[in-house]
Amino acid sequence: MWQTKPPLGGPSEETPMTGQDRQALGRYLRAQRELAQLSLRTLASATNVSDSYLSQVERGLFQPSPAVLRAIADGLGIAPTTLFRRMGWMPPETAEPSLGVLDAIESDEQLNRAQKAALISTYKAMVDGP
Repeated sequence: MWQTKPPLGGPSEETPMTGQDRQALGRYLRAQRELAQLSLRTLASATNVSDSYLSQVERGLFQPSPAVLRAIADGLGIAPTTLFRRMGWMPPETAEPSLGVLDAIESDEQLNRAQKAALISTYKAMVDGP
């Protein structure tokens, strides 16, 4: 289980999200749940959050509290800080970690040039977004 603490003055239910932001978070959570191949009921059981509430969060109807968001992150096996950043409760990561990924791809001797190019292209598309 992740032991990441919220930043000082960080996660707060008093920081309301816009409807568009709630919907974007909901789409992200649903995509992560589907990638993890979890049903709403399975995630609800793992998080002690009702499946109906999780469904409403995924549809952007509700803004989850920091405690619920942490439970969802734990249930999905992702770092809570990832979700806190999406909520705007933490600053985005610097660009340095992505350079590490690109360096790792470039230095991997098991990959040929075409594989490296495909991985780099896919990674950049995922990180840079649409």
